[in-house]
Amino acid sequence: MEWMDRSAALEKLGVKSQSLYAYVSRGLIRARPDERDPRASQYSASDIARLMQRKRSRRSRAAVASQAIAWGEPVLETALTGVDGGRLVYAGQDAVELARTASLEDVARLLWGSAAPIATTPRPRPPEQPTAKARALCWLAGEAAGPSLASSDEAWRLLDGVVDAICGIRGRGAIHGRLAAHWRAPGAAEAIRTALVLVADHELNPSTFAARVAAGTGAGLAACALAGLSTLTGPRHGEASAGALSYLREVAAGADPEAAVSRWMQAGAPGAGHVLYAGFDPRAAALLAASGLGSQTSGAIEAAMAASGLAPNIDMALAALTVAHGLPDDAPFVLFATGRMVGWLAHALEQHASGAAIRPRARYVGATPV
Repeated sequence: MEWMDRSAALEKLGVKSQSLYAYVSRGLIRARPDERDPRASQYSASDIARLMQRKRSRRSRAAVASQAIAWGEPVLETALTGVDGGRLVYAGQDAVELARTASLEDVARLLWGSAAPIATTPRPRPPEQPTAKARALCWLAGEAAGPSLASSDEAWRLLDGVVDAICGIRGRGAIHGRLAAHWRAPGAAEAIRTALVLVADHELNPSTFAARVAAGTGAGLAACALAGLSTLTGPRHGEASAGALSYLREVAAGADPEAAVSRWMQAGAPGAGHVLYAGFDPRAAALLAASGLGSQTSGAIEAAMAASGLAPNIDMALAALTVAHGLPDDAPFVLFATGRMVGWLAHALEQHASGAAIRPRARYVGATPV
């Protein structure tokens, strides 16, 4: 790793000392003592280059979203995420590479351009509902009824609040650790961390599009996240892992493998293939490798893929993680919702900054009036 002294770092960034120190304190630039002068510091050249790249490529949120869908074709620009040549990119960084070491909070810092504020007031108690999904929906609905500042500070508060609601208790620490503790599966913490990073955003998927549409009306961040979460509950989106999980649990319970695969195929081969990837879903490949699968689960996935001729997607990978670590049936949805909160809020902030509504035209195909 290359390092710069203070004067070189300041010149490269074009900022004053206070800004450099702020970047270090927020974890955006790593620093170490200078071996030649312990009173001085050196700064990571790669971190500085990455920060400069973000500044160049991100443009202002208002400029990026200025061509948002408004009475036209359903295409809009974003500096947040994209799928390009089989790679998933978050703000100029390869998502799979990020998932090797980054946390969900790191991705939030990247996409929101903001470090988490120091909490000064206690968060409200999570609502009393029987499931994690119900608690998250109720909590966001309550927040959506209040005022919104549409700021990154509010985004951090909403992310923490949703995790509280999912776990049913206010908590502290890294989000992947809190979920692992909630499920009493400490050994799954690293796989959970990987999953959260990989599902944090995925271009204009249905739930993210819903969140952006809400943001285009000027709705508050909680309302935008609620729109995203509500859309995620559909069986062809956030609940798509259920069919894959049912298949893997059936095999784990000792069902005849050929019969199980046949039933899985008849159900539509849930968890196989993805329209945005010609071959393997890179998120699935990374998560399957990180989940510590047993031979039975690995064999079940291989059999399913051989039967369908399709590679596993992220839904199958979330189901496999769930089986490998003995997590509850709602774990795939919870992981999806928790990670995607970061993406919904990032897109809502970007859309808010544009000041534009999203309003495509319809192509009327009904009867013509006489």
